[in-house]
Amino acid sequence: MMATPKTAARMLVLAALAAALAACETVPPPRTLPELSFAHLPPIRLAVARLEIDDRYQPPFKEPNVEHRLATPPARAAASWARDRLRADGADGVARFVISRAAVVETHLPTRGGIVGVFTRDQGERYDADLEVMLEILSERGTRLGFINAHASRSRTVEEGISLAERERVWFEMTAALVQDLDGELGRQIRTHLGDFVVTR
Repeated sequence: MMATPKTAARMLVLAALAAALAACETVPPPRTLPELSFAHLPPIRLAVARLEIDDRYQPPFKEPNVEHRLATPPARAAASWARDRLRADGADGVARFVISRAAVVETHLPTRGGIVGVFTRDQGERYDADLEVMLEILSERGTRLGFINAHASRSRTVEEGISLAERERVWFEMTAALVQDLDGELGRQIRTHLGDFVVTR
């Protein structure tokens, strides 16, 4: 005997509920990502009396920018780098660490439809992270005595349908690699252009 339309609809609803319950049982518990820290790296001692961190980047809080969705946005990671690695070790003057750009932009990638799309998982999104900072040495009167600019960028793609926990892990790994790149660039430029302000004792 053929099922009535109403019976068929009920069967579809029950099947959907069963699938949803099964999916709920297989969702892994949320994972807490660690806070990025650079305290394990040797400090860079500068001949200044104090350190200032000036975050000038203003997130637009709308697509395609998504840095505000990251547990540790690039701007916060860069500020942590400055606090962990830079030390004021002088009698006067200021080392000002300026964050001018700390963006993460999401781009939706084309995916295949039809039968092929059902059985394949394409890369669904790409994330492009850009971080630009400046370190300047100022006298007590505000005269600039030296400065450097540093830039780092990283990109990652994720599969379509990726879970939020997996996406957050990718963001964390990308941000960690981004600031690691910045660490190398800043270290090189400080040695090259601000060597007179580095305390080596």
